[in-house]
Amino acid sequence: MLKKLLPGIVILLPLCLAQAGTKRTAAAPAPQRFEISFAKEVRATPLDGHILLLISNNNDQEPRFQVSYEPPDSQQVFGVDVDGLAPGALAIIDTTTLGYPAESLNDVPAGDYWVQGLLNIYETFHLSNGHIVKLPPDKGEGQHWQVKPGNLYSKPQKIHLDPKSGQTVRILLTEKIPPVDDESKVVDSLLGWSGANDEHAIADNKWVKHIRIQSELLTKFWGRPTYLGAVVLLPDGWEDHPDAHYPVIVEQDHFARDLPWIMAFRTHPPGGSLTGGDLHVAKAGYKLYQDWTTGRLPRVIVVSIQHATPYFDDSYAVNSENIGPYGDAITQELIPYVEKQFRAIGQGWARAVYGGSTGGWESLASQVFYPDFYNGAWVFCPDVVDFRAYGTTNLYEDKNAYWIETPYARVPRPSVRQPDGLILSTMEQMNRFELVQGTHGRSGEQLDTWQAVFSTVGADGYPKPIFNKRTGEIDHETAKYWKEHYDLSAILQRDWKTLGPKLAGKLHFYVGEADTYYLDRAVHLLKDFLESTTDPYYHGSFEFGVRKPHCYTGEFDPAVGLNHHYWPEMVKHMEQTAPAGADLKSWKY
Repeated sequence: MLKKLLPGIVILLPLCLAQAGTKRTAAAPAPQRFEISFAKEVRATPLDGHILLLISNNNDQEPRFQVSYEPPDSQQVFGVDVDGLAPGALAIIDTTTLGYPAESLNDVPAGDYWVQGLLNIYETFHLSNGHIVKLPPDKGEGQHWQVKPGNLYSKPQKIHLDPKSGQTVRILLTEKIPPVDDESKVVDSLLGWSGANDEHAIADNKWVKHIRIQSELLTKFWGRPTYLGAVVLLPDGWEDHPDAHYPVIVEQDHFARDLPWIMAFRTHPPGGSLTGGDLHVAKAGYKLYQDWTTGRLPRVIVVSIQHATPYFDDSYAVNSENIGPYGDAITQELIPYVEKQFRAIGQGWARAVYGGSTGGWESLASQVFYPDFYNGAWVFCPDVVDFRAYGTTNLYEDKNAYWIETPYARVPRPSVRQPDGLILSTMEQMNRFELVQGTHGRSGEQLDTWQAVFSTVGADGYPKPIFNKRTGEIDHETAKYWKEHYDLSAILQRDWKTLGPKLAGKLHFYVGEADTYYLDRAVHLLKDFLESTTDPYYHGSFEFGVRKPHCYTGEFDPAVGLNHHYWPEMVKHMEQTAPAGADLKSWKY
């Protein structure tokens, strides 16, 4: 019978019938389930995509903003694919639907919860390789389903859930996420800021320029117009010195409409309302603003690349069978365009690249795959650079990515830890977190992204799995492909005879010894090789932060900030290694 009617939510309870005059027997309740649909008023045509059911035990934020790969910090989510779901048609989530952190609806304790439904909409891509795939396109939000324009969702509602009740909950998706420029709120956990995104986004001014170009290479691959973007920071005096040409520093990072350290280049400096991390970044940013605009820092052009894909918030800046030729597009299309537009020197000796985490891997990969294009990589807390240490797994020798197996025991492999060693998540949990958000590697999360970039194309057109997402069983044939094409440590060892002369003196690494995701293990393996090199010796550097977690960037004055500290070092290296006759004067005024 009808228990309660809320906007967008209906709860149905099973009827227990007893015949008068006979012994009363209670029928076993039907399994608990959710029926999710969307209103024709928000979309009138059938849709492909992934339905998410989000359940939270608090109302601090909407449930869609409360999922995390660390189970202690995450609320509950379930997910199911839909193909051609028509308005009013039902997507079913029941006790057989995979969830995270709890695997089943039966495992969600009875209690009061805020529930929300969301449809992450997929579009059809006709790829140049002949495959047809359905993926969530980036729409300027940086590939986050929580805020992706056009996605449908319901307003959160408080209901009582009980696995023993056998209730059916109907959720109607009545809301549509607006375009990025109209979105009033963007979660700070996604883009690094509390409050409105537009408050921190800045228009072009004399120092900051926003670039967006259509890539011919990527457009051909994806079968539709595909773009690359960049936020460009111009040096003091750029407009007043038309004959000057400048070195370029390329920053690799996750997608952001504007980066936190550019915040100080708004029309007004950061105010006193900021606190905590925001205030720390704002102070360092304003210090950068002061020194940049008064010529106390080297006069170079800084380019922060924006290259979100349907699989992640950036492309990993390499050529990939599943992602497309992003490495070539960046080096052959985007950076030359920026350099021509803003009078850069445009030669390999006058470019450096840096970044942290994903950007750290990209920095090293950019230097390794394009050794003459860049003159130095500053690699901070990089993603996995040696697949013998894929977190806590050796992809080449281990049989299973989730379990350390012996004849007598099966020990779960950890994936996330605190600096003191406390384990927060396992490989199985981290992968289930991703699988619930999207099948075929479409979660938009970290491990799925590595798979999309590093794998060959599977028979179904999606990335070939490196391991079974449910069992953890490793595909060693796919691992061999990864080793040959994207294991940066293995590639350096294999090709040092030709790469060594081009990379000596260019590689600098910084990582915490207690990296949150065990990424320091791979960096140590790479260090072992590079320290053994001869003819030539690598002549680079490694700095390991004792008990430091992920995103360790070296020891320096935090009031100065990473960019302020390392940019002069990069420029000094360029000057010391510049060829005879190089322009070392026009940009020094």
